[in-house]
Order: sequence, then structure tokens, then C-alpha cells
Amino acid sequence: MFERILVAVDGSEPARRAAAAAAELASRTGAEVVVLQVFETDVDVETPREAASLVDETVASLRGRGLRAAGEVVRARIGQVPRVIVEAARRHGVDTIAIGSRGLSDWGGLFLGSATHRVLHLAEVPVLVVR
Repeated sequence: MFERILVAVDGSEPARRAAAAAAELASRTGAEVVVLQVFETDVDVETPREAASLVDETVASLRGRGLRAAGEVVRARIGQVPRVIVEAARRHGVDTIAIGSRGLSDWGGLFLGSATHRVLHLAEVPVLVVR
């Protein structure tokens, strides 16, 4: 059932837990893990080098566990992260998307435009949300 899992990472603790959950699922099923970091071009929160480093570290950790893993950094305009995650899932032919959640309520997510909330609504495959 699980051949390829996409895990979206952003350096947050929920994203680290999502990567750990994806690793556990992959180790049980033999799935490949695709690590994705979406770099918002309109925000100066991180540099492209920091985004690539995060992906490289996550891929190395997964490979260190004996898992097949690949990584990708994709640029997106501000507000387009959820759509880019879902497009990457389609492009890589994944069976599942694993993503962290900071635990905002539905009300908070509505006002803040929670990326996780939008991925849940846009995705055509199951989404594993990890807090």
C-alpha cells in the first residue's frame, strides 16, 4: 500500500516528528521517502542554503536508518506552500503525505491560513498529520 511517502519539512518540531513518523512507516512497509522543503521566495525567514541543508540532513538521517530517501527544495510564492506540496506529491507519485501541525484550532487555522489545513483539503492522497 505504501510505496512512496512525501514528508514536508520546515525545521519545526512538528515537522521533525512528521519525518520520524514517515521513517517508521517506511521502515515497516519498505516505502521510499521523499523529503520536501518549500522555500517561500517572498519571505526572508531562511536562505536557499538553509533549506537545502535541512533537506540534506533529513535525507541523511533516513538513509542512516537504511531507508530509501531523496530530497527536493522547491521555491514558492508566499501563500502557495500547500499547493506546491500537493503538486510535488502528484509529481512524485506518492501514496501518502506526512506533515507536521503546530496544533492550531480550526478557527486559528482559518484565520492564519494553516498550510497543514490547506494540504488536507487539496490533497488527493491520504495525509498523515503529526503534532
